[in-house]
Amino acid sequence: MSAAGMAGERLMDAVAIHNSYGELPVLRGVDLGVSRGECVCVVGPSGSGKSTFLRCLNLLETINSGRVLFEGRDIVAAGRKDATLIRRRIGMVFQNFELFGHLSALDNVALAPIHVKGEAPARARERAEHLLAKVHLPTKADAFPDELSGGQQQRVAIARALAMEPALMLYDEPTSALDPETVGEVLQVMGELAAEGMTSIVVTHEMGFARRAANRVVFMDGGVVVHEAPPDSFFDRAADKPERLTRFLGRLDH
Repeated sequence: MSAAGMAGERLMDAVAIHNSYGELPVLRGVDLGVSRGECVCVVGPSGSGKSTFLRCLNLLETINSGRVLFEGRDIVAAGRKDATLIRRRIGMVFQNFELFGHLSALDNVALAPIHVKGEAPARARERAEHLLAKVHLPTKADAFPDELSGGQQQRVAIARALAMEPALMLYDEPTSALDPETVGEVLQVMGELAAEGMTSIVVTHEMGFARRAANRVVFMDGGVVVHEAPPDSFFDRAADKPERLTRFLGRLDH
């Protein structure tokens, strides 16, 4: 569980988020907030709207109605320029790495600080080296993505997100595209960041990670938040829970 726990000030609040694909509703009024230093894991069956919700928080999906308050400012209502500046403070790690294949690991990490923030190249590359060491890849700075395992590529992607010095990290099922033997190395880095107090929202199927690292676990189904609780209570099979969550947890045993 993250060192900062749930005592920090509120960083982000999603309020009554609705999203649809054509006539098909995907999100039906999702409310969810995260405080500074908190790690929130969002779980649920496939098709429940988890990834769509996460992408709405960074305006990568259309929000039909609702508000996303980040540090007190409504990203949805902000103009394009202001929204872009706010989004720089939100890191995003995708399922499929999204690295530039023609750039080394170090250059992938240094690229955005140089071209988006205007950071001096020497400084950006120095920080990139530090961040690659932080994700346990100190010897891979010159390696290209096709020379790295999936787990290594995903750790480079985490370092790349950290290079923008985000206040919040969003992880969209970051281990779903990985071989089983590389999942643990990515979860280890994510757990270390959470323990250091990095505020994060993690969409995941990795229940062990949610038990260990989360301050709060949120269950989504049918485009709504059905239940949320601290991990001990969430995974306690004896505790009183909504039937949909009980069925979901029951399937994990099979």
